[in-house]
Amino acid sequence: MPRPVHLDRRGFLALSSAVGVAGVLTACSRTEVGTGAPKEDAGLLGKLRDQGFVRVGFAGEAPYGFQDGGALAGEAPTLHREIFSALGVPELRPSLTEFGALIPGLLAGRFDVVSAGMSITPDRCGKVLFSEPEFVSTTALMVRRGNPRRLTDLTSCARAGARVGVLTAAVEATYAKAAGVADGRVKTLAKQQDGLDALLAGRIDAFALTAISLRWLARTNKNAEVEVAEPFVPVVDGVKQWSAGGAVFRPGADSLRKAFDGELAKITGDPARFVRLVGRYGFTEREAPPRSLRTADLCEAGGGPA
Repeated sequence: MPRPVHLDRRGFLALSSAVGVAGVLTACSRTEVGTGAPKEDAGLLGKLRDQGFVRVGFAGEAPYGFQDGGALAGEAPTLHREIFSALGVPELRPSLTEFGALIPGLLAGRFDVVSAGMSITPDRCGKVLFSEPEFVSTTALMVRRGNPRRLTDLTSCARAGARVGVLTAAVEATYAKAAGVADGRVKTLAKQQDGLDALLAGRIDAFALTAISLRWLARTNKNAEVEVAEPFVPVVDGVKQWSAGGAVFRPGADSLRKAFDGELAKITGDPARFVRLVGRYGFTEREAPPRSLRTADLCEAGGGPA
Protein backbone atom coordinates (compact mmCIF):
# COMPACT_ATOMS: atom_id res chain seq x y z
CA MET A 1 0.00 0.00 0.00
CA PRO A 2 1.38 3.46 -0.84
CA ARG A 3 2.82 5.48 1.93
CA PRO A 4 0.33 8.07 3.22
CA VAL A 5 0.85 11.79 2.78
CA HIS A 6 1.20 13.30 6.21
CA LEU A 7 -1.04 16.24 6.98
CA ASP A 8 0.10 18.36 9.83
CA ARG A 9 -0.43 21.70 11.54
CA ARG A 10 -1.84 24.91 10.82
CA GLY A 11 -6.21 25.25 2.15
CA PHE A 12 -6.40 22.01 1.09
CA LEU A 13 -5.10 21.75 -2.52
CA ALA A 14 -5.06 18.05 -3.41
CA LEU A 15 -5.09 14.79 -1.52
CA SER A 16 -5.13 12.35 -4.39
CA SER A 17 -1.94 10.73 -3.11
CA ALA A 18 -3.06 10.55 0.51
CA VAL A 19 -3.77 6.85 0.89
CA GLY A 20 -4.82 5.91 4.38
CA VAL A 21 -3.22 3.23 6.46
CA ALA A 22 -5.63 1.37 8.71
CA GLY A 23 -4.91 2.23 12.28
CA VAL A 24 -6.42 3.20 15.54
CA LEU A 25 -5.46 5.70 18.16
CA THR A 26 -4.08 4.12 21.27
CA ALA A 27 -4.37 5.74 24.64
CA CYS A 28 -2.69 5.24 27.96
CA SER A 29 -5.32 4.28 30.51
CA ARG A 30 -3.35 5.05 33.63
CA THR A 31 -3.53 8.16 35.74
CA GLU A 32 -0.87 10.76 34.94
CA VAL A 33 1.41 10.52 37.96
CA GLY A 34 1.13 13.49 40.29
CA THR A 35 -1.50 15.28 38.23
CA GLY A 36 -4.76 13.94 39.60
CA ALA A 37 -6.09 13.57 36.06
CA PRO A 38 -8.86 10.92 35.87
CA LYS A 39 -7.83 7.40 35.00
CA GLU A 40 -11.02 6.81 33.00
CA ASP A 41 -13.19 9.56 31.54
CA ALA A 42 -16.12 7.44 30.35
CA GLY A 43 -18.57 9.56 32.33
CA LEU A 44 -17.06 12.91 31.44
CA LEU A 45 -19.74 13.99 28.97
CA GLY A 46 -22.47 13.34 31.54
CA LYS A 47 -20.54 15.38 34.09
CA LEU A 48 -20.13 18.25 31.62
CA ARG A 49 -23.85 18.20 30.85
CA ASP A 50 -24.70 18.29 34.54
CA GLN A 51 -22.44 21.25 35.26
CA GLY A 52 -23.33 23.05 32.03
CA PHE A 53 -19.80 23.96 30.92
CA VAL A 54 -16.59 22.51 29.53
CA ARG A 55 -13.14 23.85 30.43
CA VAL A 56 -11.08 24.59 27.31
CA GLY A 57 -7.43 25.53 27.00
CA PHE A 58 -6.37 27.95 24.28
CA ALA A 59 -3.12 29.68 23.37
CA GLY A 60 -4.13 33.16 22.24
CA GLU A 61 -3.18 32.39 18.64
CA ALA A 62 -5.42 34.03 16.03
CA PRO A 63 -7.32 32.92 14.08
CA TYR A 64 -7.42 29.52 15.84
CA GLY A 65 -8.26 30.49 19.43
CA PHE A 66 -7.91 33.96 20.96
CA GLN A 67 -9.66 36.66 22.97
CA ASP A 68 -11.56 39.36 21.09
CA GLY A 69 -12.79 42.13 23.37
CA GLY A 70 -12.64 39.74 26.32
CA ALA A 71 -14.68 37.05 24.51
CA LEU A 72 -13.30 33.70 23.38
CA ALA A 73 -13.10 33.74 19.58
CA GLY A 74 -11.47 31.94 16.67
CA GLU A 75 -11.90 28.83 14.57
CA ALA A 76 -11.58 26.21 17.30
CA PRO A 77 -13.74 27.86 20.02
CA THR A 78 -16.43 28.64 17.41
CA LEU A 79 -16.59 25.05 16.20
CA HIS A 80 -16.29 23.66 19.72
CA ARG A 81 -19.04 25.93 21.06
CA GLU A 82 -21.34 24.69 18.28
CA ILE A 83 -20.44 21.07 18.96
CA PHE A 84 -20.69 21.16 22.74
CA SER A 85 -23.98 23.06 22.56
CA ALA A 86 -25.34 20.24 20.39
CA LEU A 87 -24.08 17.78 23.03
CA GLY A 88 -25.93 19.63 25.79
CA VAL A 89 -23.00 21.62 27.17
CA PRO A 90 -23.77 25.29 26.42
CA GLU A 91 -20.74 27.08 27.89
CA LEU A 92 -17.01 27.10 27.15
CA ARG A 93 -14.88 28.22 30.12
CA PRO A 94 -11.49 29.26 28.73
CA SER A 95 -7.98 29.07 30.18
CA LEU A 96 -5.29 31.06 28.37
CA THR A 97 -2.11 28.97 28.25
CA GLU A 98 1.21 29.09 26.40
CA PHE A 99 1.05 26.79 23.38
CA GLY A 100 3.79 24.51 24.69
CA ALA A 101 1.93 24.10 28.00
CA LEU A 102 -1.42 23.06 26.51
CA ILE A 103 -0.84 19.31 26.52
CA PRO A 104 0.77 19.29 30.00
CA GLY A 105 -2.17 21.36 31.27
CA LEU A 106 -4.66 18.96 29.72
CA LEU A 107 -2.91 15.94 31.24
CA ALA A 108 -2.83 17.69 34.62
CA GLY A 109 -6.61 18.08 34.49
CA ARG A 110 -6.62 21.89 34.32
CA PHE A 111 -9.04 21.75 31.40
CA ASP A 112 -11.06 19.13 29.54
CA VAL A 113 -10.29 20.00 25.91
CA VAL A 114 -7.60 21.91 24.04
CA SER A 115 -9.32 24.40 21.74
CA ALA A 116 -6.37 25.84 19.81
CA GLY A 117 -6.26 24.38 16.29
CA MET A 118 -3.40 22.11 17.37
CA SER A 119 -1.88 20.04 14.59
CA ILE A 120 -2.24 16.29 14.63
CA THR A 121 1.22 14.70 14.74
CA PRO A 122 2.42 11.18 15.55
CA ASP A 123 4.41 12.43 18.54
CA ARG A 124 1.42 14.21 20.07
CA CYS A 125 -0.83 11.23 19.33
CA GLY A 126 1.37 9.19 21.67
CA LYS A 127 0.41 11.50 24.54
CA VAL A 128 -3.19 12.59 23.96
CA LEU A 129 -6.32 11.87 21.91
CA PHE A 130 -7.21 14.01 18.89
CA SER A 131 -10.60 14.53 17.32
CA GLU A 132 -11.00 13.96 13.60
CA PRO A 133 -9.53 16.91 11.65
CA GLU A 134 -11.30 20.26 11.97
CA PHE A 135 -9.42 21.96 9.12
CA VAL A 136 -6.49 21.66 6.73
CA SER A 137 -4.01 24.35 5.69
CA THR A 138 -0.69 25.00 3.97
CA THR A 139 2.51 26.68 5.21
CA ALA A 140 3.84 30.11 4.20
CA LEU A 141 6.53 32.69 4.99
CA MET A 142 5.96 36.25 6.13
CA VAL A 143 8.76 38.48 4.82
CA ARG A 144 9.51 42.18 4.65
CA ARG A 145 7.56 44.03 1.97
CA GLY A 146 9.12 43.52 -1.44
CA ASN A 147 10.70 40.24 -0.25
CA PRO A 148 14.26 41.60 -0.56
CA ARG A 149 15.87 38.17 -0.13
CA ARG A 150 13.45 36.46 -2.55
CA LEU A 151 12.46 33.80 -0.02
CA THR A 152 9.75 31.46 -1.26
CA ASP A 153 9.93 28.43 1.04
CA LEU A 154 12.13 26.92 3.74
CA THR A 155 14.51 25.40 1.21
CA SER A 156 15.17 28.86 -0.22
CA CYS A 157 15.77 30.07 3.36
CA ALA A 158 18.38 27.34 3.84
CA ARG A 159 20.14 28.25 0.59
CA ALA A 160 20.19 31.95 1.52
CA GLY A 161 21.34 31.34 5.09
CA ALA A 162 18.23 33.23 6.22
CA ARG A 163 17.14 33.49 9.83
CA VAL A 164 13.73 31.87 10.24
CA GLY A 165 11.30 32.59 13.07
CA VAL A 166 9.02 29.82 14.36
CA LEU A 167 6.61 29.59 17.28
CA THR A 168 7.53 27.68 20.43
CA ALA A 169 6.51 23.99 20.25
CA ALA A 170 5.13 24.40 16.71
CA VAL A 171 5.97 22.03 13.86
CA GLU A 172 7.56 24.67 11.64
CA ALA A 173 10.87 24.16 13.46
CA THR A 174 10.88 20.55 12.26
CA TYR A 175 10.03 21.67 8.75
CA ALA A 176 12.92 24.16 8.79
CA LYS A 177 15.41 21.54 9.98
CA ALA A 178 14.26 19.08 7.31
CA ALA A 179 14.72 21.79 4.66
CA GLY A 180 18.33 22.31 5.76
CA VAL A 181 18.02 25.50 7.80
CA ALA A 182 20.86 25.42 10.34
CA ASP A 183 19.84 25.19 14.01
CA GLY A 184 21.47 28.51 14.77
CA ARG A 185 19.38 30.19 12.08
CA VAL A 186 16.03 29.10 13.58
CA LYS A 187 14.71 31.59 16.13
CA THR A 188 11.95 30.55 18.54
CA LEU A 189 9.23 33.06 19.34
CA ALA A 190 6.43 32.96 21.90
CA LYS A 191 3.61 34.64 19.96
CA GLN A 192 2.58 35.50 16.41
CA GLN A 193 3.03 39.21 17.01
CA ASP A 194 6.57 38.52 18.22
CA GLY A 195 7.30 37.04 14.79
CA LEU A 196 6.09 40.11 12.94
CA ASP A 197 7.95 42.42 15.34
CA ALA A 198 11.18 40.42 14.98
CA LEU A 199 10.84 40.59 11.21
CA LEU A 200 10.39 44.36 11.23
CA ALA A 201 13.32 44.77 13.63
CA GLY A 202 15.60 42.75 11.37
CA ARG A 203 16.14 39.95 13.89
CA ILE A 204 14.76 37.38 11.45
CA ASP A 205 14.43 37.30 7.65
CA ALA A 206 11.25 35.22 7.49
CA PHE A 207 8.49 34.03 9.81
CA ALA A 208 7.18 30.52 9.08
CA LEU A 209 3.64 29.57 10.04
CA THR A 210 0.43 28.38 8.41
CA ALA A 211 -0.70 30.52 5.53
CA ILE A 212 -4.02 31.22 7.18
CA SER A 213 -2.33 32.41 10.40
CA LEU A 214 0.02 34.71 8.52
CA ARG A 215 -2.79 36.15 6.40
CA TRP A 216 -4.65 36.94 9.61
CA LEU A 217 -1.54 38.50 11.18
CA ALA A 218 -1.00 40.73 8.13
CA ARG A 219 -4.69 41.69 8.17
CA THR A 220 -4.49 42.82 11.79
CA ASN A 221 -1.27 44.79 11.13
CA LYS A 222 -2.45 46.57 7.97
CA ASN A 223 0.25 49.24 7.96
CA ALA A 224 3.17 46.93 8.68
CA GLU A 225 5.83 46.71 5.97
CA VAL A 226 5.42 42.96 5.52
CA GLU A 227 3.84 40.56 3.06
CA VAL A 228 2.93 36.88 2.96
CA ALA A 229 4.62 34.84 0.25
CA GLU A 230 2.78 32.20 -1.75
CA PRO A 231 1.90 29.11 0.33
CA PHE A 232 3.95 25.93 -0.05
CA VAL A 233 3.95 22.36 1.24
CA PRO A 234 7.01 21.42 3.35
CA VAL A 235 8.61 18.01 2.88
CA VAL A 236 10.05 15.87 5.67
CA ASP A 237 11.84 12.63 4.72
CA GLY A 238 10.25 12.77 1.29
CA VAL A 239 6.71 13.12 2.65
CA LYS A 240 4.61 16.21 2.00
CA GLN A 241 3.55 17.86 5.26
CA TRP A 242 0.07 19.30 4.95
CA SER A 243 -1.53 20.85 8.02
CA ALA A 244 -4.50 19.33 9.83
CA GLY A 245 -5.69 20.47 13.26
CA GLY A 246 -8.18 19.15 15.76
CA ALA A 247 -9.49 19.22 19.31
CA VAL A 248 -7.38 17.46 21.94
CA PHE A 249 -8.63 15.23 24.78
CA ARG A 250 -7.00 13.38 27.68
CA PRO A 251 -6.16 9.70 27.26
CA GLY A 252 -9.23 7.70 28.26
CA ALA A 253 -11.78 10.30 27.12
CA ASP A 254 -12.86 8.08 24.24
CA SER A 255 -16.60 8.46 24.83
CA LEU A 256 -16.37 12.25 24.85
CA ARG A 257 -14.21 12.25 21.74
CA LYS A 258 -16.59 9.93 19.91
CA ALA A 259 -19.57 12.15 20.71
CA PHE A 260 -17.57 15.23 19.68
CA ASP A 261 -16.55 13.61 16.38
CA GLY A 262 -20.17 12.78 15.58
CA GLU A 263 -21.15 16.45 15.72
CA LEU A 264 -17.92 17.62 14.06
CA ALA A 265 -18.65 15.41 11.03
CA LYS A 266 -21.97 17.21 10.53
CA ILE A 267 -20.07 20.49 10.19
CA THR A 268 -17.04 19.44 8.14
CA GLY A 269 -19.28 17.34 5.91
CA ASP A 270 -21.23 20.50 5.03
CA PRO A 271 -18.70 23.00 3.63
CA ALA A 272 -21.31 25.76 3.43
CA ARG A 273 -22.04 25.40 7.15
CA PHE A 274 -18.32 25.21 7.91
CA VAL A 275 -17.78 28.55 6.15
CA ARG A 276 -20.81 30.14 7.84
CA LEU A 277 -19.28 29.30 11.19
CA VAL A 278 -15.59 30.11 10.66
CA GLY A 279 -15.43 32.09 7.43
CA ARG A 280 -15.05 35.29 9.44
CA TYR A 281 -11.63 33.99 10.52
CA GLY A 282 -10.40 33.47 6.96
CA PHE A 283 -11.38 29.81 6.55
CA THR A 284 -12.89 28.80 3.22
CA GLU A 285 -14.30 25.59 1.75
CA ARG A 286 -10.69 24.65 0.88
CA GLU A 287 -9.96 24.41 4.62
CA ALA A 288 -12.85 21.98 5.26
CA PRO A 289 -11.19 18.54 5.60
CA PRO A 290 -12.34 15.76 3.27
CA ARG A 291 -14.05 12.70 4.73
CA SER A 292 -11.15 10.55 3.54
CA LEU A 293 -8.76 12.34 5.89
CA ARG A 294 -8.67 10.46 9.20
CA THR A 295 -6.82 11.16 12.42
CA ALA A 296 -5.76 7.52 12.73
CA ASP A 297 -3.84 7.84 9.47
CA LEU A 298 -2.23 11.11 10.54
CA CYS A 299 -1.13 9.57 13.82
CA GLU A 300 0.40 6.58 12.04
CA ALA A 301 1.89 8.53 9.13
CA GLY A 302 5.57 7.86 8.54
CA GLY A 303 7.95 10.75 8.27
CA GLY A 304 5.93 13.11 10.42
CA PRO A 305 7.59 15.64 12.66
CA ALA A 306 8.89 14.52 16.03
